[in-house]
Amino acid sequence: MTESLRDQLLSLGFKPAPRPERRPGGPRGQGRKGGPDAGKGARKGQGAQGAGPQGQRTPAEEAEIDLGKAWALRAEAEKRERLEAERRKQEEARQRREARARLEALLEGKALNHPEAEIARHFEYGGKIKRVYVTPEQLKALNAGQLGVVQLNGRYLLVDAGVLAQAEAIFPAAIALKVDPDAPAEDDPCADPRYQVPDDLVW
Repeated sequence: MTESLRDQLLSLGFKPAPRPERRPGGPRGQGRKGGPDAGKGARKGQGAQGAGPQGQRTPAEEAEIDLGKAWALRAEAEKRERLEAERRKQEEARQRREARARLEALLEGKALNHPEAEIARHFEYGGKIKRVYVTPEQLKALNAGQLGVVQLNGRYLLVDAGVLAQAEAIFPAAIALKVDPDAPAEDDPCADPRYQVPDDLVW
């Protein structure tokens, strides 16, 4: 009778493998709180409630990042606008200084203000009523547009129409009085001698 393989191994000194111990509660791993399936379930539950799969952001995180980028871009744009506004302001100030310097050079020796002039010719400039003293002949020429007034360093200089045109081309803001002889009289009521204010009147 032929011996089985198991009998031959036993005769050579091999021992049979012990059988696994059976525990109550069904097959191994089922019904145990600390079993491998329980750990897997806990880890899966944590993954569902956490930040999502590795390397990916949740919608809330993406929205927060997008908002942060928007604020950064807005701050950068506002900074550029402030710098540009400051640059324009400095450039305008430089241009005004240069224009005033050229105007001062143009008007050098060309003012026609008479030291003995007694007639006050009033006009509006800068939202206020100003005046320049002229002679009777200068008043007629001024009202006819043959003369004009230029403001320079706080003074009001009487100049002829040619110089007035050059001054206007250099620095228009300095033109204090330029009469258009073709304009209706009511446009400049101060031009009428009847409205000249006496010198002794303070106003």
